[in-house]
Amino acid sequence: MTGPNKNLQFPINNYNRLCFLKNIVKNPNIIIGDYTYYDDFENVENFEKNVKYHFDFIGDKLIIGKFCMIASGVTFIMNGANHMTDALTSYPFAIFGNGWEKAMDNKSYPIKGDINIGNDVWIGYNATIMSGVTIGDGAIIATNSTVTKDVEPYAIVGGNPAHEIRKRFPDETIAKLLETKWWDWEIEKITENVQNLTDSHIDNYLNKI
Repeated sequence: MTGPNKNLQFPINNYNRLCFLKNIVKNPNIIIGDYTYYDDFENVENFEKNVKYHFDFIGDKLIIGKFCMIASGVTFIMNGANHMTDALTSYPFAIFGNGWEKAMDNKSYPIKGDINIGNDVWIGYNATIMSGVTIGDGAIIATNSTVTKDVEPYAIVGGNPAHEIRKRFPDETIAKLLETKWWDWEIEKITENVQNLTDSHIDNYLNKI
């Protein structure tokens, strides 16, 4: 057994509200790892609609690793939403042209960077991820959270703005888990170890591998 086919759009029979996301996304600036899934209450096509202010001329990227779990209503706010905050006004005159385009001569709108989401990250219903944020491997983002700054690996965060609630495991255990990088194993090895990977006795798992 080698697990489900990573190239399927809908890996669960007779259920089209959960997809393997990389097989649905069309925008080349959205990069998705194998087996990452998106579940939507209505239509999986909503995912790209929820990547907001993602303009081609900016070129920023949304990068999501392998084996992530993304719930319905998760929104990503890209750099096209940013306005100048250190000028007299934050109004974007230049986008309207007709002489106003000169407002941005020798200036630029703020770019906070790509959104980078690691592997094995669970993002709960209706969470919002802001531009420039990096979320570490194994992190959990609680329902309705607004993530405005980086999240450490295997941290659980929640709130608006999101803050760290706790780490999932002790730091020593997290370091060992990050060393294993199980998401990069061959799928046959992952399949052989699914019982270990879902074992709450983490030390047993680490010993076995």
